[in-house]
Amino acid sequence: MPPHTPTYLSQGPRVGLRPLRAADGPEFTARVRESRALHEPWLFPPATIEEYEPYAARLAQGAPGAGFLVCDLADGAIAGFVNVNNIVRGAFQCGALGYGAFAHAAGRGLLGEGLGLLLAYAFAGTGLALHRLEANIQPGNAASIALVRGRGFRREGLSPDFLHVAGAWRDHERWALTAPPEPRAGAFA
Repeated sequence: MPPHTPTYLSQGPRVGLRPLRAADGPEFTARVRESRALHEPWLFPPATIEEYEPYAARLAQGAPGAGFLVCDLADGAIAGFVNVNNIVRGAFQCGALGYGAFAHAAGRGLLGEGLGLLLAYAFAGTGLALHRLEANIQPGNAASIALVRGRGFRREGLSPDFLHVAGAWRDHERWALTAPPEPRAGAFA
């Protein structure tokens, strides 16, 4: 149980979305270690406090990324995380997603619900005010592909040797979603 009742940016029926904090290190890293079999070979989040501290500090700064936790409303436990990395402003207004469920919450739809909350926040003018989000996923990661496909992302192509993961350059499928269009003044309904 968290040391205090968190304030959520957004809540769904089963999860709340909140910013990642330095104080989340012990629970976050314990969940990472419990989830190694689930995450590898796709994902390697920080598994020790020494790795977590710079990770959390970078995401807490808000530029060029932001980190969020998906928490189970039933007990406040961290169910997963969603980061918006490499945020580019100006004419692009885009960020790249990184995410993962923790083993105790996997297969229950909690990360999917949390991703839905994150998308609303990321595209909102009162949130991150982005126009586009990208997810780069290794082709064999069927669960991750199903997650973004289920949230409306479209596959845009394949990038050979795109990211260095687990000691090698890996191919990644590029998936993207753009913000819903804003109504135009004077447009007919």
